[in-house]
Amino acid sequence: MSRRSVREFSNKPLKVEQLSELLFASYGITGKEIHQMLRSAPSAGTLYPFDIFVVINNVKEIQPGIYLYDAFTHSIKSIKKGNFGKRISEAALGQEFLESAAVVFVLSAVPDRMTNRYGERGWRYIYMEAGHISQNIYLEAVSLKLGSVSVGAFIDEEIDGLFGFDGIKEKVLYLHAVGDIQ
Repeated sequence: MSRRSVREFSNKPLKVEQLSELLFASYGITGKEIHQMLRSAPSAGTLYPFDIFVVINNVKEIQPGIYLYDAFTHSIKSIKKGNFGKRISEAALGQEFLESAAVVFVLSAVPDRMTNRYGERGWRYIYMEAGHISQNIYLEAVSLKLGSVSVGAFIDEEIDGLFGFDGIKEKVLYLHAVGDIQ
């Protein structure tokens, strides 16, 4: 009942533990079925077409930059160091809260993981899964007393370019900002 889209964040940094819980809720490994690892978000055919990146703007003990979430080790790997909040904000049509959020989750899809099995219908499942992941982030943010908002309005080529994606083999589909509101 408390889930709301929040676009104003304080400058208070997130704790590493909060980021960890948000990452786990987004796409963490929750179990195993036969030889397949299961995650916190459902996926058609357990194919999991997403990679979860985080643009860290303000998290204690973690340098600002772009990181890739590894669900198998529940860790993040540094991709690029630096402050990318302004670039994300500009590529998202000037939505300044992306710069002031402590973190921005970047949901990128590798379509072949889904379309190789389901053909063009796989795209439907990819979009559904983006919603599942984002809703998990929303709900975990509420449980941590943080604010969050999903963002679909951005210039694809600019966001994809920042991550080195060609927009075909891998492309960003959704952004999700999280930050402290107290």
